[in-house]
Amino acid sequence: MTARVLIVDDVPANLKLLDAKLSAEYFEVLQAASGPEALEVAQKELPDIVLLDVMMPGMDGFEVCRRLRADAHTKHIPVIMVTALDQQSDRVQGLEAGADDFLTKPVNDVALFARVKSLVRLKMLMDELRMRESTGQRIGLVEPGEPEGPSCEIKGRVLLLDDREISCRRIAETLAEVHDVAVLGDPNRLLSVVQDNHYDLIVISLSLQEVDGLRLCSQLKSLDATRNIPVLALVEEGDMPRLVRALDIGVNDYLLRPLDRSELLARCKTQLRHKRYQDQLRQTVQESLEAAITDPLTGLYNRRYMTHHLGTLVAQHNETGKPVSLLVLDIDYFKPVNDTHGHAVGDDVLKEFARRMQANVRGVDLACRLGGEEFVVVMPDTDVALAYSIAERLRQQIADRAFAAAQGAVELKITVSIGVAATLGIADDASALLERADQALYRAKREGRNRVVAEAA
Repeated sequence: MTARVLIVDDVPANLKLLDAKLSAEYFEVLQAASGPEALEVAQKELPDIVLLDVMMPGMDGFEVCRRLRADAHTKHIPVIMVTALDQQSDRVQGLEAGADDFLTKPVNDVALFARVKSLVRLKMLMDELRMRESTGQRIGLVEPGEPEGPSCEIKGRVLLLDDREISCRRIAETLAEVHDVAVLGDPNRLLSVVQDNHYDLIVISLSLQEVDGLRLCSQLKSLDATRNIPVLALVEEGDMPRLVRALDIGVNDYLLRPLDRSELLARCKTQLRHKRYQDQLRQTVQESLEAAITDPLTGLYNRRYMTHHLGTLVAQHNETGKPVSLLVLDIDYFKPVNDTHGHAVGDDVLKEFARRMQANVRGVDLACRLGGEEFVVVMPDTDVALAYSIAERLRQQIADRAFAAAQGAVELKITVSIGVAATLGIADDASALLERADQALYRAKREGRNRVVAEAA
C-alpha cells in the first residue's frame, strides 16, 4: 500500500532522514519546515497522512494539529505526532488536539510504517464513504450536511477482554466514568457475544493466557458483523513484533502497558469518534439513496449510481494516478433457469448471487447490478492483478456451492463469467473502461464460461 505523506519538522536533517526512509518504502513524500507551511501544503495537496513534529518555533505541532482539525478540507487527514517528548501528559495533549497517534523519538521504523499503513487504510475507507455521499449530493439524492464534529462528547458501549484481574478492574472503572462497560470473562465467547450485542468499541489484551489475542483480533476483522467495530489492543511495552502484526491485521489503535488513565480515555474517545462518523456516513448514504439508486431485488447499487460513481473515480484517477479496476460479471446460462424453474426461482438465484458478491469483495469496493443477470464491481485504488485475484476468488465461491431456491426445494449449479479491466492512464474515461471490461467478459464466455479473463495488455 502506498500513500502521500506530509512530513513536518523544522530540522532539515530530520526531514531528509524521514524522506529517505519513506521513499524507500515507496511512499510519495511532501515536506514542510514550519507550522504555517504545513497548513499551506496540507490545504493545497491534501496528503493521505501527516507526520508532525511537536517542538517547532512559532507554531508548535499541537496548534498545527488543532488547525488541521478545524479546517473542513483537512479535518479527516490522519495525523501522527513524532517528537522527542516522552511524558504521558504530552501524549494525551496530542491526542486531545486531534492526533491519531503520538510516537516518541527515536521511532522504530517497522512500527512507524505499520501505523502509517493502518491509518491510510482507515482514510481510504472514510474517503470512499464521503465520496459516495458526495456522488449522491451531486445527483440531488442526498441533502448536504456534516455529521457530528470531532469535538463532541461521545458515550459508547465498550467490551473489555483482559485476563489480568487487577488490570481489568482498573480499566473497567476508568472507562465506566464515561462509557457503558461490559467485561468478558471467557475469551472463547468473544465472537458470539459481540455478534449478539451492539458494541461501539472492543478493548482486548494481546497477551491473553488461554487464547491467542491476535487470532481473536483477526477473527473480529474478518466477519461482516464485527469488522467495522474499532479494536483497541493492549500491548506489552517492548513487544514490537506483536504490535506491528496487530496493526497489519486491522487493529485500529493500541495502548502500551503500563496504562495511563488519561491516554486510555483519549484513545477510546478518538476511536468512538471515528466510528460515530463512519456510522453516520453509512446511514446517510443508505437511507437517502436506497430507493432511487439501489436494485430492489438484490439490494445492490443500480446502473445509475454505478455510472456516476465510476465517473468520479476515473476522474480522480486522472488527477492522482491511483488505478481503478472494474469487474463485469454475467451468470452463465441464466435464461434456462427462468425457463425451466420460473422467475421466482430465478429471483432467488439473483439474490443469493448478490449476497455472495458482497461477501467476497472488500469494504471499499462497490457491487452493482447492471440489469438482468449482469453485475459490476467497481474497485478503487486497485490494479488489474489484484482485481483478477479477487475475481477468481469470487468465481470459485459461486461455483463451489449449489444455490438453494424456492425455500430449499430446488438446488442449482450456478457459474459465472467475469471480465476484468483497469484504467490505462490519465486519458482514460469511464465508458472506455466499462467497454474493455465487457470485451474481457465476452472472451470469458467464448472460451467456455465459468472463468475470469483480464483485458489484453
